[in-house]
Amino acid sequence: MIREIVQYGHPILRQRCRPVTEVNDDVMQLVADMLDTMVDANGVGLAAPQVAEDVRLAVIDVSHDPECVSFLKVNGEDACLESIMPLVFINPELVYSQEKEMGTEGCLSIRGIRTEVRRPSAVKATLPQLDGSVLVVETDGLLARALQHEIDHLNGVLFVDRLSAVGKVSMKNRLRRLLEEGPGR
Repeated sequence: MIREIVQYGHPILRQRCRPVTEVNDDVMQLVADMLDTMVDANGVGLAAPQVAEDVRLAVIDVSHDPECVSFLKVNGEDACLESIMPLVFINPELVYSQEKEMGTEGCLSIRGIRTEVRRPSAVKATLPQLDGSVLVVETDGLLARALQHEIDHLNGVLFVDRLSAVGKVSMKNRLRRLLEEGPGR
């Protein structure tokens, strides 16, 4: 089922989400709905708070661009992107590289805004799976950026919070207009 994606200004987007403590039928249905919603919205990732659910769960699928990473290790072994897509995870943990890079980001919860954001270029993500297993993913490129973006959502952080001071000033009026349009439900 396709769910409505809440928009900028909705209070759930600023909450730190609760851990998933049990994978039950409700969680499995939420995952299916989130995957459908992400595909319908032409997104590469979606976090549970974006569909008004206060849990640490996200989905990512960057398989449309297999060249979007220069390296991918899963549990210490070289892997191909398609082997883990779509990526569904709960209660994630991230370790960032020191090197940073600029990249263009947008968000399904912030209509019509895309801008350059500086983030660590690579990550090591510990991603508990629905079946109880754990994937440790080391990567760069679009997958690293998507992991950081979606995990930020689980912590109540939006990509516009990551802008430089100059970027925040230039974005201020656009974000105010979005707030005036209303956050959606």
